[in-house]
Amino acid sequence: MIGGGLAGPEAALTAARLGCQVDLYEMRAVVDGRPRLTPAHQTTEFGELVCSNSLKSESPHTAPWLLKQEMRCGHCALLRLADETAVPAGHALAVDRVEFSRRISEEIAAEPAIRVIRKEVTRLDAPESGDAALTIVATGPLTSDALSAEIERITGAGRLAFYDSISPIVDADSINMERVYFAARWDKGTADYINCPMDRGEYDRFVDALLAAEPAESREWEKLDYFEGCLPIEVLAARGRDTLRFGPMKPVGLRDPRTGKTPWAVVQLRKENLRALSYNLVGFQNHLKFGEQARVLRLIPGLENAQFLRYGQIHRNTYLCAPALLDETLRLKQAPWLMFAGQICGVEGYTESIAAGMLAGIYAAAIARGQEPVPVPRATALGSLMHYITHAEQKNFQPANITFDLLEPLEEETRRKVRDKKERHRIQCERALEAFDAWKAALEERLSAATVSRAGREGL
Repeated sequence: MIGGGLAGPEAALTAARLGCQVDLYEMRAVVDGRPRLTPAHQTTEFGELVCSNSLKSESPHTAPWLLKQEMRCGHCALLRLADETAVPAGHALAVDRVEFSRRISEEIAAEPAIRVIRKEVTRLDAPESGDAALTIVATGPLTSDALSAEIERITGAGRLAFYDSISPIVDADSINMERVYFAARWDKGTADYINCPMDRGEYDRFVDALLAAEPAESREWEKLDYFEGCLPIEVLAARGRDTLRFGPMKPVGLRDPRTGKTPWAVVQLRKENLRALSYNLVGFQNHLKFGEQARVLRLIPGLENAQFLRYGQIHRNTYLCAPALLDETLRLKQAPWLMFAGQICGVEGYTESIAAGMLAGIYAAAIARGQEPVPVPRATALGSLMHYITHAEQKNFQPANITFDLLEPLEEETRRKVRDKKERHRIQCERALEAFDAWKAALEERLSAATVSRAGREGL
């Protein structure tokens, strides 16, 4: 097990609880009485939170709540510790970051099946013939240069990203369809894009607001070298008044069928591949504070009341092109002895990283027992997250947080009968928890059968 952030310790504790012996590697260490740290960390403790201390919403029937409920049902160790070290935070689960990290380190130290090795891993070697060893990589967004190079050697060049440029995603139901139109540029192909047209006045107001917006905080350890082909929209706007009109807001070939004219500028929305109820603002990656993004982007015609499922971001994030490389049990397709968990496998966020670690530990324990791991059902939040990262379009793959648009949509008949979105979400949550309970029961039955079989072989 490589990595002592969130996914690594969770995978180690889960696998140990299920009968595995685990070597947990962490590169942060105390050497000659002095801590050896990464640029982002301040301690050598496991599970150190380097940014926010929030594990998101605890409001019933929200997507983050559902994910955490499934994790609690799955006996997730780190979520239990988060609950025990929680601090008041309204409707969110927030933790005392020092106490949370200390408790994780204590639990790791108290587990006799886990051996901690304070050493940087730079090679990933396949087990020798007959060796049942598995390796789980959960080194997160700051994976070392040496290990990154090793992962690229195994997976192939271009399969590992180092910077995450994310465009905002809006809930399809929150788009004002009376102010937009469907069209493809020059009418080529099918009209799959939603186009938000702007006249000159609307464009000028948008650019003024964008230039005045407050940027997100920059971290000293996260120096972002922007690529010319993927610049933040605020950087493009600062280069000239019409730069956006010749870039991501280019109106050429997008005649408005309602007026017969070409708008002054156009914002295009593209349906997310596996997120059928949401749309991506094409080319709108940015480095603004989330509140500022909402204020500025709602100036776009049709998005006046937009509900954002994800805001734009640009940050350091080492992650795999998971749809090309991983199966639904987080194993590398070309080398099944190697697994990935946490942010490096393509999930985004603290809770999602812990969730991936829990699943990796469960799957690894099944493999160690000589069983084929059974993926968590698609109907669950956990299964939907894993389904997304392993089935999304490879070309435009971006890491994901858990949102309802990743879950299986309700049947059309149910959607027609149930108009209230909160009620739809409640139904989805109930179905997801039922599916998770059934999967967990089958998993426990398989574990019990394997234990009985092993005891019989050993003459116990």
